Amino acid sequence: MGTVSDNYISVLNEVKQLTVKSGRKEDECTLVAVSKTKPVEMLREAYEAGCRDFGENYVQELVDKIPQLPGDIRWHMIGHLQTNKVKYIVGKTFLIHGVDSVKLAREIGKQSEKLGLVSDILLEVNIASEESKFGFKPDEVTDAVNEIAQIPGVRIRGLMTSAPICENPEQNRVFFHNMKQLSIDIKKQKTDNVCMDYLSMGMSGDYVTAVDEGSTFVRVGTAIFGAREYH
Repeated sequence: MGTVSDNYISVLNEVKQLTVKSGRKEDECTLVAVSKTKPVEMLREAYEAGCRDFGENYVQELVDKIPQLPGDIRWHMIGHLQTNKVKYIVGKTFLIHGVDSVKLAREIGKQSEKLGLVSDILLEVNIASEESKFGFKPDEVTDAVNEIAQIPGVRIRGLMTSAPICENPEQNRVFFHNMKQLSIDIKKQKTDNVCMDYLSMGMSGDYVTAVDEGSTFVRVGTAIFGAREYH
């Protein structure tokens, strides 16, 4: 592994090239550096290399890191969010990626309204219907969108998924393709308070395929920071 800054620049350049290759402008897919379990010094190194989007999985870690780093960072909550932790992050995140239930969306709305805010959220889709994963099943998404769109204090900006872990990223192409199609179908409904401009999919192992299929946020940790340390 190279340095964090070298790794970040290398992945960023690849994402830009892939986005152009997929027929879009190079800035239409954002690289989110997944910094869970990583020390603030490593995040600072990525920041100095130009990174402004960081993804965290754990509420406590997110809350601890925010005051230690520059104020122009856009923080993404990408892990499973419990309803009792929502109050700690509302107003501090640019985007909450993993909204996997109507109950969670209601709590985000409630806490956002208390602060006079509207929180941008993505609905998490369990696109491969894996038992071990959170998220709405593909056939539940439309109903969830219609229900959550009516909750004050939240705004649906798109969808998010974590595809199955696999040896060959090509195996996930069908899931990424289906996610893109799902977002197109929802967009066609023109529901108030819903826009489908964000599609968060693709991680270190499969972001190449995800960008090709229309991802607008890739969440890359290992390829930037090295293997993760488990607490």
